[in-house]
Amino acid sequence: MARMDSPSPSAELPFTGERFVPGARGEIWIEHWHRYHFAAQFATGLRVVDAACGEGYGSALLARTAASVVGADISAQAIEHARQAYGARANLSFVQAPCTKLPLPDASADLFVSFETVEHIREQEEFLDEIARVLAPDGLLLLSCPNKREYSDRRGFANEFHVKELYRDELAGLVARRFRHARWYGQRPSFFSVIAPEPHAETGHLAEVTEAHPSEACSALGEPLYFLVAASRTMGTLGMLPATLSVLADRDDWVHRDYEKVMRNLETAGAQLEEMAGHVDTLAKAREEAMKSRDDALAWAGELESRLAQAERTVSEQSRLIAERDGEIERRAGLAWWLRLPFLRLLGRRK
Repeated sequence: MARMDSPSPSAELPFTGERFVPGARGEIWIEHWHRYHFAAQFATGLRVVDAACGEGYGSALLARTAASVVGADISAQAIEHARQAYGARANLSFVQAPCTKLPLPDASADLFVSFETVEHIREQEEFLDEIARVLAPDGLLLLSCPNKREYSDRRGFANEFHVKELYRDELAGLVARRFRHARWYGQRPSFFSVIAPEPHAETGHLAEVTEAHPSEACSALGEPLYFLVAASRTMGTLGMLPATLSVLADRDDWVHRDYEKVMRNLETAGAQLEEMAGHVDTLAKAREEAMKSRDDALAWAGELESRLAQAERTVSEQSRLIAERDGEIERRAGLAWWLRLPFLRLLGRRK
């Protein structure tokens, strides 16, 4: 049983989703570290090649026990980082190169490791040819890739960085054309309860259940999310590979704690959602009342406008009548003045 305490660089590459970095969290962290801990069992005293090594964390882990490790990656940034972070190990070196054209001699590796690489390239046949060239005649290949049926088809998921994912028969054919013998492993991240003998476990036992039928246990892992193929030209090489279960245990229990944190956040979000739904109902009712009040106000405003228009018509009519009256008064006043005018003149002469 491997522990989740392994080397980590002081400065990390940013996580873009294209390649794993130790600072990433969640399932991807468990998946990637587990593969390298699994491979480390077979690296002791061997010449190892880690193709598509990324930022170098896995190569550094393998170098703990290997005679030598060469990490190769097409990214200049990743290789520069790997050299700075892990280059102090005398038995560890890094080269920038595509995995289809490695600057390594023929038959120069006893163990060839490449995890989650083949699905990122179109030249898959050329990649396997290069592995066969670099690997010694009795060397061991450890190759992993997503199970397309489970990883993408069933989940309706599309990884933008994957060029060509493989079904099991496609991967099997790709490997079998270079290596006659293979042993298959399936990997799937999962929450689990561990019961282990003290001080260490020598064999494994797997009991997998479903939520619907927890009393019915299956001794085999269900549909794997990832395939891990161990292959060689000689059957004897595969003899050192165990047929037992491999478990990567979370010593700090941070995965479960993160899960509980997420669940608490979901519960809080659910409660907040219910509260917001109540607010929405209240606002909807208030809006309905406001709309009714608005309709009433509009109706009243319409009535007032009608009354105002009527009042304006009345005022206009009265103004017209007053104007006519004033005009008549002026007319009559003017006539009386002229009628009186000769009488006034006569009075003036008598004086």
